[in-house]
Formats: sequence, structure tokens, C-alpha cells
Amino acid sequence: MFKRNTNKSDLPQSKILRSEQPLLDYDYRLLDTSDDIFPYINETIIKKGDTLRSILQRLRVKNLEKIQNFITKNPETNSIRKLLPGRQIQVATDLHGNMIWLRYLHTPYCDNSGQIICKYLQISSNKEHSYSAYEKTNYSEKQIRVAFGVIKSSLFEATEQAGIPNFITIQMTNILSTKLDFPRDIRIGDQFRVIYELQMYDGLYLGSGKVLAIEFKSTDKMHNAIWFDNDRKIEGGYYNFNGDSLKKTFLNSAIKFSRISSRFGKRIHPIRKTLVDHKGVDYVAPAGTPIYATADGIVEFSGWQNGYGKVVILKHFNKYSTLYAHQSRIDPKIHKGKKVSQGQLIGYVGSTGWATGPHLHYELRINNKPVDPLSIKLPTSKKIDASIQNNFNNKVEYYKEQMRFLEKLQSESIKISYSK
Repeated sequence: MFKRNTNKSDLPQSKILRSEQPLLDYDYRLLDTSDDIFPYINETIIKKGDTLRSILQRLRVKNLEKIQNFITKNPETNSIRKLLPGRQIQVATDLHGNMIWLRYLHTPYCDNSGQIICKYLQISSNKEHSYSAYEKTNYSEKQIRVAFGVIKSSLFEATEQAGIPNFITIQMTNILSTKLDFPRDIRIGDQFRVIYELQMYDGLYLGSGKVLAIEFKSTDKMHNAIWFDNDRKIEGGYYNFNGDSLKKTFLNSAIKFSRISSRFGKRIHPIRKTLVDHKGVDYVAPAGTPIYATADGIVEFSGWQNGYGKVVILKHFNKYSTLYAHQSRIDPKIHKGKKVSQGQLIGYVGSTGWATGPHLHYELRINNKPVDPLSIKLPTSKKIDASIQNNFNNKVEYYKEQMRFLEKLQSESIKISYSK
């Protein structure tokens, strides 16, 4: 019905435009090398059963024999002789497949006084194709991520769908554990918004940092928290937007995974067989079980004390003190005058002193008088100090603004989900 016009004389005259455009001077090399050829960079993750030869073949490296010979004879290459599954190896090659450099990221995550570093082996080649090897250490960089989600079956499934690492999810539950009993209180339809850190190096995920801010809406009640350390001038902690600390003044127990064998009050002494006042609570646990400080404090006594055996006594605020008896071993860092933090290791369960078996005898004292730690109403958490209240308020307003933005995105996301 329609016929194509094949008469080219009727078409506009075509012109070919030519001009030289310089290529952008990108350096694709991840690390400096002495080679002036732009390398082809390839990487792989070490699998179980891998050998250095199989990895180099997978990365299409040609000069295998020479590289292996160098690694075998050079003491600087010890780290690559132990290939750890899950670790990363990068190789840069020239047009012919000859290796320019190799990098083995054998320690991707290492805490160095609060700063996360990664360590790797670098093997480099020069123009004469001889090799040199050296270990390098680089600091990771923090990246801030945001996420939100809705509970459809479980918290971990919701955070996984939102791309949140498990370590961050665990932090979320720990931070709000004084306000929410996650196994029992979580309901389908509950919402969360979170801002958190990741540790990255050269685009590689090294590990999770800490949660910076969180909002959790459960059965129409909003729970929130932010991390605040006043620009590292004070010991950091989590607070709600009103400035109340979310940290319990005292932990419920000094040891994990134990059972109570004897409560506070009158009882028959297991050794003397007489009716006596039991001044604490006994927790049965295997010998060697770690014992943790239930609150911040200062070591008042550490050593042997009569029937208590190896014992630690901690002095806390407002005339509170705690006692941890019958230990098999006291941590070497725990000595008189030492400042300890809540949850810090102080020793290990044992049966020293008057004890018939391994257990922890735990006492809570007020003005040196023992009280029942299971029934007494303990003081509430502290508030932000008035001297830094303005700094705290500024931080809260900053995160509130971020949360309002996330709430808007989440609302739009839910609308789109329901429209489908």
C-alpha cells in the first residue's frame, strides 16, 4: 500500500563531521603502579578448596609459574599462603594477561582503637616483570545508610527485605529492649525507620557500624532513640528524643544462660546445715561462665574474702554496691580503684570459698546493707546533663528532620504497594 522512496537525489545532502576529542584521563588502577599501561582489573572471592593457581587461572593471569615461584620463596608473601574462604583477591593485568599487581584482602575488618582498618598484601610487577611484595593498612570510611520497613511476619524478615545487615537489626532490638519486648510486643503492620553506619573500603563492605537513630512504631505507640556522645566528649549512649537514657541502671543478671538455685532470705546453709540469712541470689552455671558487671562503677575490692572465696565488690552511684562471689578466676584488669562499665567482664564462675558447686553468689547492697535484687525497685536511667542539653537538642532536631523525610518516603512506598 505504501512504497518506499528509493530516489536518493530527493534526500537532504548528508554531512560527516569529524573532530578529535581527547579521552578523559581516568586512572582505573585501584593502587599506584609503576606500569604506564592501564590495567584490566578483575576480582574474585576465595572459595573453599581454592588454590592460588586455581584463583589466578580464574582471574585469567598468564604468568602463573613465575608468580607462584616468587610467592613460594618470598617471606613477605606469607599471608597469601593461607587462603581464607570469603576473602577477596583483586588482580590487574595488561593486554597480554601478565600481572601488573595483585591484592589479597586477608583482614577486611580490624578495630584499631575505635577506627576500623583493613589489611592486605600487595604484590607488584615492574617493567622487567620482577616482583615485590609488601603489606598495607588502610583506614575504612564510614558511610551513612537509611532504611525503613513494615513488619509482615518477623522483624528479621522485614529488615532483610530493607537491606539492613543482621548486626544492625540486633542493635535495634538491644537499643529498644527497655521499651519493647520484641518477641511478644511486635505486631504485623508495625513500622520502623533507621539511620546507621557501614564500614566500607574501596566500595567493599567491611562490616556494620552503629545505629545512629531509630524510630519504631508499635501498636500506634512511637519509640525512638539516638546515639549521643557530644562529639566524643562524653561516653556515648542511646537516649530517646526527650533526653532519657535507654540504658538500664542495672542489668537483670550478671551472667547469661543460668538458673536461680537460691533466693534472698532465710535458708538452710548447704555446708553448716543451720538456718541463716542468705544475703544474695545464687545463679547456677558451669565453671568458667563469664561474669559481667551489672552497672557502671569502681572496684572497691578484688581478691579472697572468707567464705566468699574469690570475690569482686563494685561501688556504684547513690550508695549502691554489688558483690560477685565464688569466682574461679578474676579478670586481671579488675583491681581496686579500677573503673568498670556495665556489661564489662569481671571474672568467671567457680566454687571457691564456701560453695558445694560452681555458681555465682550475687549481692546488691544499699549503704552496705544487702537487699533483694529481684524485688527491689531500682533507680531509673539518667537524663542528659543540663550543661550539654542544647547540643543534645540540636542533634535530636537533626535526626527528627531525617526521620520526617524517611516517613514521607515510607508512606509513599506503602501507597504504591497497596495500589498494586
